[in-house]
Amino acid sequence: METVHIKTPLGIAQLIGDDKGLCAISVFESERDVVVEPDEKIPKILKVAVDQLREYFEGNRKVFDISLNPKGTDFQKRVWKTLETIPYGKTVSYLEISKILGDVKAIRAVAAANGKNPLWIIVPCHRVIGSDGSLTGYAGGLHRKKWLLDHENPVKQQSLF
Repeated sequence: METVHIKTPLGIAQLIGDDKGLCAISVFESERDVVVEPDEKIPKILKVAVDQLREYFEGNRKVFDISLNPKGTDFQKRVWKTLETIPYGKTVSYLEISKILGDVKAIRAVAAANGKNPLWIIVPCHRVIGSDGSLTGYAGGLHRKKWLLDHENPVKQQSLF
């Protein structure tokens, strides 16, 4: 396993991966929680992921093309695979994900799997909202979820003239 830390607009992100793909991304609340060395070497197996995350935050990437290797149950992996199909700038509800998976009664299990997603942003669990349109639960904090949704769908100021 290789690890690298990068600064993002939402805090310090830690990427962990191996030769099979990216395994996890987590974010730290403050820079006091982790030290990022200015010259921290990016492991070769994580370079593409780091580059693509930076492009995303710069507004130049809407789709990720990275090998993924998350750890989870078969059900969790099915949910995460479904999350990958949510288009940039769009949202769906937990109920909609349950329907896609073929079991509307699995809504709580879907929400739990969503909350266990180890691949922050790349597997876009932030695009899942409540059926009433509310921002519900996000392991990275609702302030980050809101930031990500605003980043992907910025409000355009209309011209008055």
